[in-house]
Amino acid sequence: MPSITENIRRTVNHIHELEIRYKRPPGAVTLLPVSKLQPARNIREAFQAGIDRFAENYLQEALDKQAALGDCDIQWHFIGPIQSNKTRQIAANFHWVHSVDRLKIARRLSEQRDPLLPPLNVCVQVNISDEASKSGVAAAEAPALCAAVASLPGLRLRGLMTIPAPLADFAAQRRCFAEVAALQARISRELPGLDTLSMGMHGDYEAAIAEGATMVRIGTAVFGARI
Repeated sequence: MPSITENIRRTVNHIHELEIRYKRPPGAVTLLPVSKLQPARNIREAFQAGIDRFAENYLQEALDKQAALGDCDIQWHFIGPIQSNKTRQIAANFHWVHSVDRLKIARRLSEQRDPLLPPLNVCVQVNISDEASKSGVAAAEAPALCAAVASLPGLRLRGLMTIPAPLADFAAQRRCFAEVAALQARISRELPGLDTLSMGMHGDYEAAIAEGATMVRIGTAVFGARI
């Protein structure tokens, strides 16, 4: 079985190959390993292999790992749905939040971010496939939410995140991600400086990179099957 270090090397090399294939600038795409349900020892191995950012879905699990890995200089990303009663701890313990989909949540994160900390980097999550089972704002409502989020102190709006419906067809995957990229381009006319498209996971990150993803969220290819 390949080690986590070998998995990282293979995944990073594949991302670089895709940057070349789709004429993206070298280093345009960042690997964001999704470490949910992985033990702290696996994150430590990935950190020792050169990865300094990890994404978590579940708050208490993430806080436990942060305590266990306090000696590692890690940038923590929260990518799961956010309940109102979790915003204070998320605002205090994370560097990025990818899953802002309501103004109420954004306001709470803003109010609860320590002013002595750097602004919390946030992405607005777009439900591009209009799935009732998934979080995210509708595409038509995203520009207004982005404008509101960008005005809040303590937050820095970085761009959009999406988790589209699973699609086996590569062309269909590309069309879905292209919609999000075009939406961000429209929003950027009013809110210049957006630099992040958080899109693409294990089964579709090639299509996401082809359409402009700057951050791909990958778990299994890095860590293997979850425990």
